[in-house]
Amino acid sequence: MSGVRGRAEVSRYLRDLPADLAKVLRGSARAGGAVIAEEAKLRCRSDFVSENIVANSRIEADHARVTVTVKPGYARSIAIWMEYGTSPHFITVDDQVRQGRTARRINRNGDAAFKATLVINGKPVGSTVYHPGAQPFPFLRPARDAKASEAVAAAQTYLNSRISGGSVRPEPDTDEDQE
Repeated sequence: MSGVRGRAEVSRYLRDLPADLAKVLRGSARAGGAVIAEEAKLRCRSDFVSENIVANSRIEADHARVTVTVKPGYARSIAIWMEYGTSPHFITVDDQVRQGRTARRINRNGDAAFKATLVINGKPVGSTVYHPGAQPFPFLRPARDAKASEAVAAAQTYLNSRISGGSVRPEPDTDEDQE
């Protein structure tokens, strides 16, 4: 009677293959996203924003997805203003400072401390200032457009390094988004 050797190893390999491939695909997406994130950091005018640019990857139903974005917080607000610009607008006294009073009432009746609430470059400018808006300076989308082919090449290189000769060599478990 003949026996089959290695059945358990083959079964384990086939059982673990989808999870291992998912890890490899996610790593591939991270490699491509890192290329675009680096280009976005180089194109960004603000050091504060560029320090907060990250590439996050995740596995969805049938594909890997990478998102290059700015971390939540004030840096993201600045990044949106830079990417799309701002419309002309008025800047007024903060609600917490004015204690329910209008800017006109503060200037007319308020004490001297409230009359020069807005200070720009060390100079008091009054309670309301007209801001002409800011021109857009896109950096995320142009980074993607400029480095798309290099990102695909980086992802392919990662795949080739992890899959060869019928074997899949995933990285150690990486459950959290990589930055």
